Amino acid sequence: MPPTVDAWSLWTDRFSEFLDAQAADADAAHDRAHVERVVTTARQLADTEGAQMDVVVPAAWLHDCVVLPKDHPDRAHAAQRAAEAAKGFLVDEGYPEQWIPNIEHAIAAHSYSGDGVPETTEAKVVQDADRLDALGAIGIARCFTVGGALDQMLYDPDDPFCADRPPDDDTYTLDHVYAKLLRLPDTMQTEAGRAEAEERASFLRTYLDQLRDELSVSRP
Repeated sequence: MPPTVDAWSLWTDRFSEFLDAQAADADAAHDRAHVERVVTTARQLADTEGAQMDVVVPAAWLHDCVVLPKDHPDRAHAAQRAAEAAKGFLVDEGYPEQWIPNIEHAIAAHSYSGDGVPETTEAKVVQDADRLDALGAIGIARCFTVGGALDQMLYDPDDPFCADRPPDDDTYTLDHVYAKLLRLPDTMQTEAGRAEAEERASFLRTYLDQLRDELSVSRP
């Protein structure tokens, strides 16, 4: 039986306190607000997909309890580190042990840069929820926040929209839209996640059209 409302409230407090202590230096794109959005989305997807909340909720709360900057050499291993840290925390706090292996897997498998492969419905839900936060209006805001923090150029003035070159999102922030964001709908693991991703990607393409007009670059 899942925890009662009161029990979830107590666990939520513990999750958030651990997260605040563990990831105090997280960048603005992976801050507490990001985690709370992922939790909300993960709950919605879990309801639709019939996923186990005892796994989805802790995994969503703790998926970024270890955050490494985009340019960190060990960035690809951040999700595995987060999974290990979350496991230690949950064991110490006495979370029901039968759920911990699946929580650990969901966290380890969520990462895009780590090429995680979710093997359970719960892991698929958490991965989709995290990737949805990289799309739509909030995704655009997060993209440019990270680019600014890395002191990247906004776009390539000679070819802003990667018409005649491969994306270079180590140099140009806008290129990240083409290198990753517009590819995310094809990576969605759940039907509900895929539908939402397509809607958010459509908004992103509308934004690019508007930006193209403002830069006076003809559409292809």
